[in-house]
Amino acid sequence: MNNLTLKSLKVKYKVLSVKHLQALQEKIDLLHKKRKISQHEVLQHYIGNFRFQIPENFPKAKSVIILALERKLVLVNFLYNRKKYEVMIPPNYCQSGVSNEEIIDFVLNKIIKDKGYRVEHTRNLHLKFLAASSGLGKYGRNNICYVDELGSFVDLFALFTDYEFIEDRLEEAKMMERCEKCSICIEECPTQCISKDNFIINVEKCIPLYNEIRGEFPDWLNSDYHNALIGCMKCQMCCPANQEVMKNIQRYDNISEENTKVILEGNNQDKLIESLGHIFKFINSETAEYYLPVFKRNLEVLLK
Repeated sequence: MNNLTLKSLKVKYKVLSVKHLQALQEKIDLLHKKRKISQHEVLQHYIGNFRFQIPENFPKAKSVIILALERKLVLVNFLYNRKKYEVMIPPNYCQSGVSNEEIIDFVLNKIIKDKGYRVEHTRNLHLKFLAASSGLGKYGRNNICYVDELGSFVDLFALFTDYEFIEDRLEEAKMMERCEKCSICIEECPTQCISKDNFIINVEKCIPLYNEIRGEFPDWLNSDYHNALIGCMKCQMCCPANQEVMKNIQRYDNISEENTKVILEGNNQDKLIESLGHIFKFINSETAEYYLPVFKRNLEVLLK
């Protein structure tokens, strides 16, 4: 697989012809028909509009590029009541320091290389399934995508282009071979949402489905199950395929006692942006009102 870097972060990629999009969509439709994809309203809010098709505004697209960008586990200390609490933040929620525009420039200059072609980033594809179907990655038993050398600590990007690549190989989405005789993530998952039979999990028992959104946690979700400021790292921390990337940590400056208390009070959006806006992809002036009670609730659980 290719060895490229962008801002010192490793990049892996694969390409597929758009002629495969219909076949990929048919596979997704079949999973829906077999009720293998949860219809939970939160999940469907995220993926309900995903569809393998050529964008209406890019009818001349010939290829889709699926790209994996290396990420790091984030640790940050919250100071509270004269104590220091180390809190994890899963990589996929955090700023990478790489913009979509930089990804597009990278594709044009380092992958396509020829002049005169167009590249458009899209958010409306099932990225894990596309990565596994292109050979870029494979599923873990935990339904997370793993890429060689990068483990599950990746950001996935899909980009359409009117450049036609010679390389074009559609593969069957598979689980990693090492998962077949391994049950560590099954045993470590506090909510038992991971299946012994395949890599399709019980999404409705998966912690991120509840701690990414506002509202009270369901009664069955024990406070001891929480292990990150948002999302969950249980199945990824213990995974043998992540043994090396777990050493690759990005640590941010401490969150002061003052700012920690303000977040816990839950009434100062500006302080949330000041404290966490530089870490998270999605904390800004437009979203802070929604996420302030989310972080207040989650942080309360972690600081108990």
